[in-house]
Amino acid sequence: MIDIRITPDKNELGRQAAALGAEAIRTAIARHGEATIIVATGASQFEMLQNLVVAGGIDWSKVTAFHLDEYVGLPESHPASFRGYLRERFLAPLAVKPAFHFVNGEGDPAAETRRLNALIAGRRIDLCFAGFGENCHLAFNDPPADFETEEPYIVVTLDEACRNQQFGEGWFESFEAVPEQAISMSIRQILKSELIVLSVPDARKAQAVKDALEGDVTPLHPASILQRHPNTVLFLDPPAASLLNKG
Repeated sequence: MIDIRITPDKNELGRQAAALGAEAIRTAIARHGEATIIVATGASQFEMLQNLVVAGGIDWSKVTAFHLDEYVGLPESHPASFRGYLRERFLAPLAVKPAFHFVNGEGDPAAETRRLNALIAGRRIDLCFAGFGENCHLAFNDPPADFETEEPYIVVTLDEACRNQQFGEGWFESFEAVPEQAISMSIRQILKSELIVLSVPDARKAQAVKDALEGDVTPLHPASILQRHPNTVLFLDPPAASLLNKG
């Protein structure tokens, strides 16, 4: 069911992903008077966000945003903080700000998940921007992911491959500095989104792309669950698509 679009490079990937998402936001506002979106972070989202924040015709005052995940115990001032990332790359460039429900991992994680779960419960989610990890994780749902929980946000333990990716991308000064836990949107909550727009560039994601698209649906490859979503569009650059069967 995944609509796969291979773009010439990651800049065009970001442009196309943002254009599709912006159109979905405009359509939701026209239809419902408001839009609720989920915004992702990480290196895979740089180009998409650069294009999204300059998209025309969006009344951001009618948008409510949630984000996918945040580390437990990490202050917002840390370079790896996803709250800091989104304030800088998403909110700061917008003249009119959407309502934004941040995930705060600095206090009691269980209390924070309860707060977020109450905020998102029963909401129509028009659009989810996301990517997936080198270990095929979706949000911070590392393998083996929980495909069954109905809780919108959960506390998760990050596996070694996930922590290595975060260190390798330059967010932390050492592997040991990468937190071992995070608060993540759950798989089932992500799947409630009416449209999922995935941005997945770079050769280091190629095996995960192959596992997600050409393997079985399994918690060992969490992003594979998107094969069962009725409206997912996956944007790849050629390096990320390099291991896919050409037939």
